[in-house]
Amino acid sequence: MELEDPKDLRARFRKFLSLTNERKKMSKSTLRKRLSLVVISALTAGVLSVVASPAASANHPNAGTANYASTNGTVNASLFVATAENLTGAAVGVPTTQSGTLGASNALRSLGLLSKDTSSGTAQTATMLAGGSLSLYAQATTSVAFTATAGSFSTTRGGSAGITIQYAADLKTTLIPSVATAATAVGTIWTAPSTAGTYTVNMLTGFVANTSGTPGAIVPDLSTTAVPSTLGGSILVTVVATSGGGTWSAAKSACNTAAGSTAYSAGAYPTGIDSTATKINGEAWSIDYSLLDAYGIALSSGALTATATNGALINFGTAGSTPVAGTTSTIVSTSMSSTTVRVDQPIANAPLTTTVTISYNGTTICTKTVTIRGAVDKLTIANVGTQDLSASAGSAQWMYQEIGLYSAGLYTVLATDSAGNIVATPATLGTFTADAATLTPTVQALTFPTLASSTSSSSTSRFTLGSFTCGASAGTSSPVVVFTAAATGKVTKSAPFTARCADDAATYSASLDKASYANGDIATLTIQFLDSKGNKANSVSAYGASSIVVPMMTAVSSASATSVTKADGSLALTYTVGQSTAAATAGTYAGVVTFTTPSLGTTQALKYSIVDPSGTVSNAEVLKSIVALIASINKQIQALQKLILKR
Repeated sequence: MELEDPKDLRARFRKFLSLTNERKKMSKSTLRKRLSLVVISALTAGVLSVVASPAASANHPNAGTANYASTNGTVNASLFVATAENLTGAAVGVPTTQSGTLGASNALRSLGLLSKDTSSGTAQTATMLAGGSLSLYAQATTSVAFTATAGSFSTTRGGSAGITIQYAADLKTTLIPSVATAATAVGTIWTAPSTAGTYTVNMLTGFVANTSGTPGAIVPDLSTTAVPSTLGGSILVTVVATSGGGTWSAAKSACNTAAGSTAYSAGAYPTGIDSTATKINGEAWSIDYSLLDAYGIALSSGALTATATNGALINFGTAGSTPVAGTTSTIVSTSMSSTTVRVDQPIANAPLTTTVTISYNGTTICTKTVTIRGAVDKLTIANVGTQDLSASAGSAQWMYQEIGLYSAGLYTVLATDSAGNIVATPATLGTFTADAATLTPTVQALTFPTLASSTSSSSTSRFTLGSFTCGASAGTSSPVVVFTAAATGKVTKSAPFTARCADDAATYSASLDKASYANGDIATLTIQFLDSKGNKANSVSAYGASSIVVPMMTAVSSASATSVTKADGSLALTYTVGQSTAAATAGTYAGVVTFTTPSLGTTQALKYSIVDPSGTVSNAEVLKSIVALIASINKQIQALQKLILKR
């Protein structure tokens, strides 16, 4: 719809002012009705100017909480609703003795207010009961009018001394003609219709334009002029027949696990998003929750119950504080300040997985399952490599090839509790050492360069990385890893694992897994590295550059100059039989394998055959078969001749 030109609207007002004789003939009631229509027409036509919400505009409190002071807002541009709890009785407006600005007086009361958004400007929302009343207040330095699309205004107060508060005949508009030059408190009470629906309540500020069209200090009068034209505050009010308040709402409330062990509910509370943290032995979980009704208002009373499975110890607490540890698995409270449940292990050092159920007035509002790791109960050793002679450092390349983590080590240690949960093992939790009785001149010490920091089964950080020190002679030993808990002194030992020591590669041999292949087969080429004394080489020294040629095969894996062998000193490479663009041609082939690093190594030759990929028979094979057939026939003829001669 095209908006009316403000000049045309002012002309209409001036024409209205000139109708003196007609105005004298009208009753006061009739005149007020006509002016009310003019006001509403101006509002719906959209010709009013709107005050942009300044940065100084305050956040508005929600229903059921203490009122804000009008000084928290912006003069002429912030409209407040009394939010102090009041669902029965009567609304209370700005007192008649009020002067200056209005402090945060909780004597002001709305009636039936169910919810209020956090804004105080021109885009506010509120929900209230049908027939209820909003106690509205603001501070202004100009004329002020309150208008509404329905309902009625009463108890309008504020303004300069001696002014007369005015009401339109239908009570949808009320006017405070002027106020003092200093910011002064103004207010009114708007009573909602008894019919459910959506209505708009506005606060207009400013002065009415004079006959020259210039805003001036003309005192508005509902019987002669229009209302102020600047929209300083606006509330879209939803009126409902019955209240959804006072009853827990799943949509408005939230519940989530939180990781705080000494400072519960830090930051946003509650977030509604479960924590992904892990609780180690001796730590506690928190389950944070809110109890809000359909309008986002905190419930004022009720019975809270929480229960936990598997004997977990729980206790209620208050958001932002640290609850004390509980002593039982079932707790009851009537305090609505209880907004956190703390969860602890029932048995020290024992792992716990528990499901906690929180109920309000018999209705389940939250169910969460949490796990607290127990003390280290088992050590599993894996991914063991072979150490160089007279060396102690691990190999980052070895660990990368084994678990995908480029960090020095020769074996992994996985710590778990008695329930099989992975346990991170930082230095604060305990210490890794070797069982001294299992050390030998071959394997003389165990070291642990990297400690486990994760409990995720998919993280490489779940492992503690270890290495071992070898003597000058090749051989094997069976060391044992020991973990000693810092808090309790509990000792956990691994099973013995085989730790092997060997020198660097000096010679190598190469072989294929089969002598003959068909087109499309998978072939495995194995290179075995030995040290100078014939021991399988270690897996910490890279085998170096190589040249490998295997005709009619396509490499699936290749030998990198920086890679190391498997723990047994071998390297396995995979090929597909056939070329990337064509099938393999049948025949006998020779491959060549050359490594440049082993000082005593020699080039290795590979012999293998590939059968005809099409399955056809060669001419030579046909001729051979014919010759064999002829020979067979000749033998049969000779045998038949002998039989005839005997007869």
